[in-house]
Amino acid sequence: MCERVYLTFPKELVREPVVCWLAKKFDITFNIRGSTVTAEMGLVALEIDGERQEVNRAVEWLKEKGVIVEPIEKNVIE
Repeated sequence: MCERVYLTFPKELVREPVVCWLAKKFDITFNIRGSTVTAEMGLVALEIDGERQEVNRAVEWLKEKGVIVEPIEKNVIE
């Protein structure tokens, strides 16, 4: 399953390697399709690939960390 999402990082997480932690904690792979990062916030377009349950667990973990996770409609960044 490949899930395409926008991740919005609050100021306190901008300098943290959250996506790296994500790949280490869950059996997923990822592809960064685009990003914009400032001192105040970060926005990342990310593809998360793996078994459905593992992808869902990864998305929930991101939300628990304070990351806003929004789905990307198909073909938006292809």
